[in-house]
Amino acid sequence: MINLLHSFDPSSGDSLGQVPVSDQAQISDVVIKAKDAANSWAKLTHKERLNMLNSAFSHCEPHVDALAKLLSQEMGKDLRRATSEVQGCLFGGPYIAVEAMSALQSELLHKGSRLEYRPFGVTAVISPWNYPLMMACNLIVPALIAGNTVVLKPSEETPLIAEKWVSLMNEVLPEHVLQIVHGGKDTGQALVESDVNMVAFTGSMAAGKDIMRRAAGGVKRLVMELGGNDPMIVLDDANIETAAHFAVASSLENTGQMCTSTERILVDEKIAERFERRVVELASRYRAGAWHEPNINMGPIINARQHEKIVKQIDNALSNGARLLLGEEQHTLPYIKPVVLTGITPQMDMWSEETFGPVIAITHFDSLDEAVRLANDSEYGLGAAVFGQLHAQTVADQLEAGMVGVNQGPGASGDAPWVGAKQSGFGFHGSAAGHRQFAQVRVMSTR
Repeated sequence: MINLLHSFDPSSGDSLGQVPVSDQAQISDVVIKAKDAANSWAKLTHKERLNMLNSAFSHCEPHVDALAKLLSQEMGKDLRRATSEVQGCLFGGPYIAVEAMSALQSELLHKGSRLEYRPFGVTAVISPWNYPLMMACNLIVPALIAGNTVVLKPSEETPLIAEKWVSLMNEVLPEHVLQIVHGGKDTGQALVESDVNMVAFTGSMAAGKDIMRRAAGGVKRLVMELGGNDPMIVLDDANIETAAHFAVASSLENTGQMCTSTERILVDEKIAERFERRVVELASRYRAGAWHEPNINMGPIINARQHEKIVKQIDNALSNGARLLLGEEQHTLPYIKPVVLTGITPQMDMWSEETFGPVIAITHFDSLDEAVRLANDSEYGLGAAVFGQLHAQTVADQLEAGMVGVNQGPGASGDAPWVGAKQSGFGFHGSAAGHRQFAQVRVMSTR
């Protein structure tokens, strides 16, 4: 009997379709095929692999609208944002491929010696649901350019968009170079424990730690981004309008379901009242609804389990002294309208846990030292931001994060690394250094 994974529209609950769940035997078979395909794929030049990938991406371009609609239906984000993500994958993928090709060229060390970047073999890519195409694309492309074959395990929340995209790519790519398996936690664990050579993962800290344990026996290479609990510091000389706009946009984008979402806002006591008033004004303009409704900029929470987690964090904060500046007392599935809280403290659940929802959480500080201490009070260290003038760079230099923005969000433009510090990451992707993590370094010396 075939076990099926069903996909549902998170706004309506309507069934969108189903895919077969991959069992242990099927996963083993897929990996065997990937290993066989890796032999010929690795023998191609970087340029040949690039040309094939570019052809595959070009083949997908006429399907932008269909892919965007499916992404909206399955994940919940509005059609404009879904279209932007699809285009980012289909048009940005070739750009990543070119940068990876450049990064993976052999380098002359000295007379008779060169540094080479060789394929590992098979890379397992385990991707999340919040950006189901872009997060997968960011990991798959450098792995393929490096000469690895890829087995993708998308989130069980968004199997259909991944299945459709991979099917389109495979109408051009050689057989078994890019394959897909479906299922939940058990499928991901089985894939990690299979005969793959590398695991590239984006997801939760808990899942990342589990992957490390399961990959240890084979000493498998790992590249993992494990979420965040990003702080934002607003100094007393910050441009309040600019800071408030960023605070709201960063906290509510993708309904707060974003790894670099601002989760803890630390504002100087001297300007806190003005800052909070402007934040409430801006946040009150946001509207939650289904992907096809007009003037919607926030979608549903992905599932009932995540909805309950967010509501519990809000209730925990309120019961421990936080004040509700904006938001409803009851949050009816599947939506949570914008919530603004002030008076957040380290004793509250949302201080230490990743909320992953549309909550703007604010606390106050009296000194720069206190601001830095509170910002760094987290196991996470993905992104951080500082808004201010005189001391902004000094404060930013002390923050324990892989990406820090001064008067802007974290994460640079272009081919910059996407990197987390502390328990937000293990390895990283993006940039020449990130692309090289998908390849085995080899020193070749001849005389």
